[in-house]
Amino acid sequence: MRLGHDHARVRVPATSANLGPGFDALGLALALHDDLDVRALGSPDVVVEVTGEGAGEVPLGEDHLVVRALRLALDHVGAPQTGLHLTCVNRIPHGRGLGSSAAAAVGGVLLARALLAEPEALDDDAVLAIACALEGHPDNAAPAILGGATIAWLEADDADPTAVRPRAVRLAVHADIEPVVIVPGSRLATKAARGVLPATVPHTDAAAQAGRAALLVEALGRRPDLLFPATVDRLHQGYRRAVMPDSLALVDALRARGVAAVVSGAGPTVLALARRTDDGRTDADEAIAAAFGGQMGGWRVLRPGVDLDGARAWQVG
Repeated sequence: MRLGHDHARVRVPATSANLGPGFDALGLALALHDDLDVRALGSPDVVVEVTGEGAGEVPLGEDHLVVRALRLALDHVGAPQTGLHLTCVNRIPHGRGLGSSAAAAVGGVLLARALLAEPEALDDDAVLAIACALEGHPDNAAPAILGGATIAWLEADDADPTAVRPRAVRLAVHADIEPVVIVPGSRLATKAARGVLPATVPHTDAAAQAGRAALLVEALGRRPDLLFPATVDRLHQGYRRAVMPDSLALVDALRARGVAAVVSGAGPTVLALARRTDDGRTDADEAIAAAFGGQMGGWRVLRPGVDLDGARAWQVG
């Protein structure tokens, strides 16, 4: 496999995983994007420039997640490695449960695909597998790749029965659904959020969760009027209250006002699956304003919309 291009760009969306009951399975792509640009160099140098989210914090060399993903993808297809000049314009908040790591991993793999003379060597299944090898669970990577809402799962690998591979399918998203993202000033590491989860849960909770997750698929695609009951969670959010008390208090306050509010991914961002109103607002706006009482305390409210296309890469020049 050889490189056919020396300059590529990708735009990759933020994502919200779980959506309440769809723990480690459901995800939604949001129209809030990181823009990545890479040039292959004739030297072995690696230069990384970052503006926006993560600037001054993330590694600026081989350890940068986009660089690692790009190199892993090139190795996967047997393409030669090269020096790199990577520019990242980051808009996805880091450490907030909005899929910034998945966006970086997916973005790096898609940059590699755009550099290849035969990009079909990295199909979407391969992109998902490589991204998950770096980032972990597929519930964020899948919507970043496919756009819209997705269901992701792991299944036995046909080539190696002892291994598993990630799979994903895309779901319809009703045109009336308008995600509202409420981002706190504080961060929370995914490891910390997962560390408080129990090894087992009551059978009654698991059974209830299965029903709500199934209902959420219907609510997302055809019945947004069912979003409130469809987003009831009994597997993870309650256990995480100790590490994100403000986020769960906000979820409680919004749900008390009839808003389909959940923790976004591992948190601490809160996602409201709202619906558009005739005046261009959403049915969650008044509840959000009431919950904060005019004092945002470092929280930001974003209305990014749903990204229906997923990440997109192209050659430059």
